[in-house]
Amino acid sequence: MISVYNIKPQFQRLLTPILVFLHNRKITANQITVSACILSLLIGILFWFADYNRLLFLALPIGLLLRMALNALDGMMARKYNQITTKGEMLNELGDSVSDLFVFFPLLKFQAESLYLVVLFIALSIINEYAGIMGKVIAGERRYEGPMGKSDRAFLLGVYGLLNCFSISISAYSGYIFILLIILLCISTGLRIKKTLVR
Repeated sequence: MISVYNIKPQFQRLLTPILVFLHNRKITANQITVSACILSLLIGILFWFADYNRLLFLALPIGLLLRMALNALDGMMARKYNQITTKGEMLNELGDSVSDLFVFFPLLKFQAESLYLVVLFIALSIINEYAGIMGKVIAGERRYEGPMGKSDRAFLLGVYGLLNCFSISISAYSGYIFILLIILLCISTGLRIKKTLVR
């Protein structure tokens, strides 16, 4: 399935100099994970108040790109420098779900015409991540199959932020868009469950 996640190896290669820089300054994987959560809270706050100043919508593409970098760096740091711990795994998985809630919550305000669909989208996003985690619990391998995995959701929300920054509204089509995203989330979750059970 097509997914932004497929470019992760190339993205990680670009981040390698930053990884070395952070390690040389004694920054740990867990500190990066916590930083990503704090950043997500800040993105969510700026997003919530973006109706006061449209430039705040830029917190989505800029902030989410930075968050994706931090999400990649914490895993790279843990693996390369032997910092893998159960505490780190707990922080990483819980942090991702909590961060998604922070970032996506303001959609309830900005896309109120599709309120129930937005709630379903957020709920299915959490279930999708849970299905990925269960892959590791049951079969020993975390599942990341898309479409509409974490990276895809971040990319689309970044595009949403850019559109709104330039006063391009999706409200007239939001119902159709969220129905499509919900279908893709169901496909992704189904794929993760299937891949876990066949191993």
